[in-house]
Amino acid sequence: MSSAQTDPSRIRKMWDSDFAWAFRQSPVAMISTAVTLTLILAAVFAPLIAPFNPFDPGSLNLMNGFTPPSTPNQFTQDTFLLGTDDQGRDVYSTILYGMRISLFVGFSAVAFAMILGITLGLVAGYVGGWTETIIMRIADVQLTFPSILVAMLITGVAKGFTPVEYRDSMAIIVLIVAIGLSDWVQFARVVRGSTLVEKNKEYVQAAKLIGRKPFFIMLRHILPNVLSPVLVIATISLALAIIAEATLSFLGVGAPPTQPSLGTLIRIGQGYLYSGEWWILLFPSITLLALALAVNLLGDWLRDALNPKLR
Repeated sequence: MSSAQTDPSRIRKMWDSDFAWAFRQSPVAMISTAVTLTLILAAVFAPLIAPFNPFDPGSLNLMNGFTPPSTPNQFTQDTFLLGTDDQGRDVYSTILYGMRISLFVGFSAVAFAMILGITLGLVAGYVGGWTETIIMRIADVQLTFPSILVAMLITGVAKGFTPVEYRDSMAIIVLIVAIGLSDWVQFARVVRGSTLVEKNKEYVQAAKLIGRKPFFIMLRHILPNVLSPVLVIATISLALAIIAEATLSFLGVGAPPTQPSLGTLIRIGQGYLYSGEWWILLFPSITLLALALAVNLLGDWLRDALNPKLR
């Protein structure tokens, strides 16, 4: 019998691993993963799923404004699953397109924070001295302020230096940078602590003896060994970044009205809550809650599953 027949396949090995077994034994992990993937896929394929393009002014009909869910409009007799907003936009379609912006900002901000935090953490832990002191004191000072206030400060300063005619087009980029700069500290602290442990191990000392440069040692040898906790932090930070984007957009300093995210939709719906149009606020709020809660629960499970002390 050949070795290819006796050895299990790679997929089978992954299925039988401790990580996969822990996932199958956790209903919370499976449900949160299913909800997260469903919402992400719905946002990615929004142009194919959404019945209307809410960002196309030519497709809007103001006569359809404030249509209740699954109720024919009294003027046009059009029916919308989740109703319409004040401009006649289909709420279901705006949620799908709004999730695209919220998820794009969330993933991009976490990626930016992760790259910046890992780089500074590696340099602080490996180089040490005044370099480490300066980086970590900046991190300590930033930790004394709530991240949402830091993001608001960065957003306000960036918009102040941006010409008025470019503010809407640059709003998403400014939002990503602001949230990323407010969340890099936790990545840097974790990576710096792991680097302090790894740099004294034998494989790093051996790399130094054969003349490897510090940049190569940090990138090739230390970085792969400090990524495990970083991935857990990134998952939890994704939920926080989505909430931060929604908060900034709700306050009017986030996504522009021409590209509304879930936070912008909630802000619009809040203005009509007491006049009876409850669906404009309710459905985007439920979507944001489900997305943030599912990602957060998944991150909590990853933290426990990858913690060797809990195995």
